[in-house]
Amino acid sequence: MKKLFFILSILTLIFGSCREQKTETKEVIREVHVETTDDTPEPESEGILERTAKKVDEEVNKEIDQEIQKIGDDN
Repeated sequence: MKKLFFILSILTLIFGSCREQKTETKEVIREVHVETTDDTPEPESEGILERTAKKVDEEVNKEIDQEIQKIGDDN
């Protein structure tokens, strides 16, 4: 009986100490609104897509203006 009790206590210590300790951590994220006085973005702050889109938009507007001029000349 003493051997059984001794073996059970040893097993309890072995398996009890191997349990994973759960620690909870909280990550707090706070949003901050930053107001700027200048509404126009600087060219350095724009990405390549924005710069390319502006150039394409300018070219398309030029072509549209030319087509409008051609339509106006037909009358």
